[in-house]
Amino acid sequence: MALTNLLLQHEVENFLFKEAELLDGREFHAWLDLLTEDFRIFAPITSNVRYDLIAQEKTRERADMCWFDEGKETVRQRVAQIATGLHWAEEPRSRTVHMLTNIRITDVEQDEGGRQIVKTASAMMVYRQRGHDETDYMVGRRKDILVKTLDGWKIRRREVDLAQTVLQAKNLTSFF
Repeated sequence: MALTNLLLQHEVENFLFKEAELLDGREFHAWLDLLTEDFRIFAPITSNVRYDLIAQEKTRERADMCWFDEGKETVRQRVAQIATGLHWAEEPRSRTVHMLTNIRITDVEQDEGGRQIVKTASAMMVYRQRGHDETDYMVGRRKDILVKTLDGWKIRRREVDLAQTVLQAKNLTSFF
């Protein structure tokens, strides 16, 4: 069992590292192929609240304003817009480095179709530089739900919990 868990950990890490390479290489159409059709990404906005109001610290998915809260179709439209070369926020285009660490598998189960579902937690940083002097660091934690398909691993859900309460970036065109 330990060897099986170790091999799964290695397989999942390699998949997530390959995904980061696709994003950094601006291979957005290939990256879209890694997302399930029901893919959802959610990044709440964090507020500074009193210690006794911790339940109000983060905005809610599909209910409140979030850094992003979108499905695959919206992500596909964003990729198409960037691919036109006319996207003002990506001219000049961003150079990114996605860094993942502390990747842990938090749960393994099977869906109704018998496919393996893996839940992960990790720490991440996205470095973005564009133009001469625009440099952004977006740091946080990620929770992913991955599905093993006949074509390999796919991402069903991603929750990005950014550590910053205020983002200094002029835009959020990077994919997490």
